[in-house]
Amino acid sequence: MVEELLLSTAYFPPAEWFSLVANSRRVVIEKHENYHRQTYRNRCIILGANGPLPLIVPVQKGSFHKTAITDLRTDDTRRWRELHLRSITSAYAAAPFFEYYYDMIRDVITTQYSFLLDLNNAAIAAVCEAIGIDSEIKYSEAFLPEGLRENDYRYCINPKKPCIVKGYSDIPYIQVFGERYGFTPRLSIIDLLLNNGPGTRALLQGSLAADNC
Repeated sequence: MVEELLLSTAYFPPAEWFSLVANSRRVVIEKHENYHRQTYRNRCIILGANGPLPLIVPVQKGSFHKTAITDLRTDDTRRWRELHLRSITSAYAAAPFFEYYYDMIRDVITTQYSFLLDLNNAAIAAVCEAIGIDSEIKYSEAFLPEGLRENDYRYCINPKKPCIVKGYSDIPYIQVFGERYGFTPRLSIIDLLLNNGPGTRALLQGSLAADNC
């Protein structure tokens, strides 16, 4: 069990993100960085009938300017909430725990958070409660460049790069479209939760090698 680690904010983060949380006593989420494009900060990836599907939260200005993550607003001129819920329902209506957790996911997505950081915080808190993770989660007090502290995973978990979290390995589980695609790793916690329900926490804790905890 790690005493404390540093992570970026993320929208319904992938399993490796939550495996770090499940194996840590305290988690610090970076709030003093600038927005990074094409990362999990404003997207998650689910598994649909046609394969992996990114669900992206559109943001104002951040795609073109250096914007502090605390100032980044969601772009509600676009109907992304309806799209995300429709996609999740289509992908997971047949999942064994869909009915248990869908309302929680829906409530997070439909609440009118103006800022991305608040939306992500709500998603993370709701998932932690559903899974039974009781790690202390707080925001950073100041920005520190990379390499200045241990257990800094802010830039390790990225949809464009292989997973480089030391000691992490996905534990295969049954997925809705597994017979079609085989096991698909590195998906949103939504996939793990709706397919495994109460067993999610044990999978997260077991996916990180003991010598890294």
